[in-house]
Amino acid sequence: MPPPQNAMEIYKLLDKSNCRECGEQTCLAFAAAVYQGRKEIQRCPKLDQATIVRFSDNSKDQNNVEQNRDEYLEILQNEVCNIDLAAAAERVGADFSGGKLTLKVLGKDFSVDTSGKLSADIHINPWVAVPFLDYIRYGQGLPVSETWLSFRELKDGKERYPLFQKRCEAPMKRVADTYTDLFDDLVRIFGGKQVQKQFESDISVILHPLPRVPIMLCYWLPEDGLASSLNVFFDDTADKNLTIGSVFSLGAGLCQMFEKLALRHGFPETVSFK
Repeated sequence: MPPPQNAMEIYKLLDKSNCRECGEQTCLAFAAAVYQGRKEIQRCPKLDQATIVRFSDNSKDQNNVEQNRDEYLEILQNEVCNIDLAAAAERVGADFSGGKLTLKVLGKDFSVDTSGKLSADIHINPWVAVPFLDYIRYGQGLPVSETWLSFRELKDGKERYPLFQKRCEAPMKRVADTYTDLFDDLVRIFGGKQVQKQFESDISVILHPLPRVPIMLCYWLPEDGLASSLNVFFDDTADKNLTIGSVFSLGAGLCQMFEKLALRHGFPETVSFK
């Protein structure tokens, strides 16, 4: 079997039952996850072994999640067209008016209309857009519990944690080590809030990239021969209000934004979130 050219080729292999036994909400979402390399095709319990073997022979040729995020974004936009946005807005804590759902992403308005078209006060980057649509489409809308977990403690986070540490925590720590004062400003300029006393560190703040998906950053300066450290925490509802892939995207994307702003040694007049 030649490598699939897009998620739809994988979707055609599935039985379209949306049984959810693979962990995704729909067969189409599962096809996108397989194409992006986030899930293995054998997670589908309905496929015959011959198809799995033929497909797996070429699985190493598939692109990774970053390279295929645009396609997943398009799939999510198409799925949004088929849901009740007014009901979704009520479920996830967003506003709905004029046929458009709007919520705050790091303090900036981000919207989608009934045709799936996105609009925002910021640059529409996939690291923001995919979690935004995931939040609307699949999020349970659970209120924040203020019980904090590391990424690896979230459902399906353990196997992804080494990459999360590499793409998020390690580079974010480098920013904090190199531009400590600037990092302090970076985490506060986006509407950051103080943490609970038991989580206090040299720099500690809670950001809200989505209304019910807060991220807590805790940074400790080097002291008495001990190296500095930085940890990223999520509310224990994060893996219910988002897919684990979108939780990853929020952390990695936030880090990328911090890196670019830090390299400029200041803030542009209008933050682009690029």
